[in-house]
Amino acid sequence: MADNSPSQPPRDFRSLRDLLVSSRDALPKRLAQVAAYAIESPDDIAFGTAASIAENAAVQPSTLVRFAKALGYQGFTELQSVFQERLRDRPSNYDDRLQSLVSHAAGPAVGAALIEGFSSAAIRSVEQMRARVDAATLEEACRLLADAETIYLIAQRRAFPITSYMSYAFGKLGIKTVLVGSGAGTDVETLSFAGPKDAAFAVSFTPYASATVDFARQVARQNVPLIVITDSPFSPLVPEKGVWFEVVEADFEGFRSLAATMSLALSLTVGTAEMRRTKPE
Repeated sequence: MADNSPSQPPRDFRSLRDLLVSSRDALPKRLAQVAAYAIESPDDIAFGTAASIAENAAVQPSTLVRFAKALGYQGFTELQSVFQERLRDRPSNYDDRLQSLVSHAAGPAVGAALIEGFSSAAIRSVEQMRARVDAATLEEACRLLADAETIYLIAQRRAFPITSYMSYAFGKLGIKTVLVGSGAGTDVETLSFAGPKDAAFAVSFTPYASATVDFARQVARQNVPLIVITDSPFSPLVPEKGVWFEVVEADFEGFRSLAATMSLALSLTVGTAEMRRTKPE
């Protein structure tokens, strides 16, 4: 990898991320481990020390230097600056995001500015998702769901509205589902009933909900076919066996909608119902 490193390494995070994704299969094991951690935890790379980052990524500090040089950088500090640049204009918390919105959409037409900003971000998200989704992969995901006796829907936090809506829509379409997310804390026990004749659907985005990751790994151990929507090939949700889709929602002043994810989830839901309807008895 070092001999093939780019002469001009990426200077922005998006280009760096694309490079990591395209070269992930060519990276040695330890460097791929760092790449996965960098994609999953970019803020930690930006703010951490070499020692803390190495500890969290479970590698030696010297591996960080090798990783940076393999990508064409002079050293790890130069690579780290790309992650820091990513954060420069991003509001750091919700109060800052709201303040940024106020300054962005000041004046009597604040509502119109917000509608324009959020609508534009949603449109970009949906267009990017539509261009990325492979028809054959979508067909395979619908087949796995259509063949399932029961579909287990797994999500937490920001992604929960996706599975909540799918549960509602599947119910209206006469398809048996289990919505994971019990207030009683019995999700592990609920998922223990899932088997190879069922299917599971999981969705989570950076920073990945730990419960969703744990539940997805649980059903995978139980040989349950798994369909995933997530935002990176390095996501811990990407199944070794199963189908997954990469969806990256565009943001407006730090706020992200679920427009593209919901469009894809609805396509899976209706596609599954149609495949069941036309399946030979």
